[in-house]
Amino acid sequence: MLIIPIKDGENIDRALKRYKRKFDKTGTVRQLRARQAFTKPSVTRRAQVQKAQYIQGLRDSLES
Repeated sequence: MLIIPIKDGENIDRALKRYKRKFDKTGTVRQLRARQAFTKPSVTRRAQVQKAQYIQGLRDSLES
C-alpha cells in the first residue's frame, strides 16, 4: 500500500502527481501486464540480451 503524506496547505494536484510517480516506480502495472500472457524463457532471455547490447552500444559510443 502506498502512503502519501500531505503537508498543510499542499495542493491536491501536487499530492496526486506524487502518488502517480510513486505508483509508476513500483512497477505494479508493468507486472500485471506481464502476467497476462506467458512468455517463454528463451524470449525473455533474448530480450535481456538485446537490451544489454543496446546499452553497451550507447556506452561505447559515449567513450569514442
